[in-house]
Amino acid sequence: MQIISTTGLITINATLIVQVISFLILLFVLNRIMFRPLRETMSRRDAHLEKIQNDIIQRKNELTDLEKKIHAGELAARHEAFEVKIKLENSGMQQAAEIIGETRNEIDAHKKKAHREVKAQLENAKNNLQRESENLALAIMEKILERRLSQ
Repeated sequence: MQIISTTGLITINATLIVQVISFLILLFVLNRIMFRPLRETMSRRDAHLEKIQNDIIQRKNELTDLEKKIHAGELAARHEAFEVKIKLENSGMQQAAEIIGETRNEIDAHKKKAHREVKAQLENAKNNLQRESENLALAIMEKILERRLSQ
């Protein structure tokens, strides 16, 4: 055997071939055990994320549709409420007009009744005043004439 002395770091001999074969076996085992399952997991994760993103887009579209429906329903409700408000105002105005008419009729009736009562009291007062004035005139004439007058 011959002893080779070299000062280089890498020498080409039988151990290099064993190291290359060991490295290739390690690469094969790492690929089977670690890299292939890792790639499959990453692809499943990417597919899952893509599905989630598609679901998010779909839900956003559904949300937009629901917002449009809610807005349309809100507009319809406001329009209906406005119509109900107008109907109630018209009904209230009509009832107010009826109440005012009835009140005016009652006021006219009370006014006529009060007018009749005042007229009756005036007639009564005129009659009383005329009788008293006649009695007073008779009393004055009796005093002036100093004798009794008959009626």
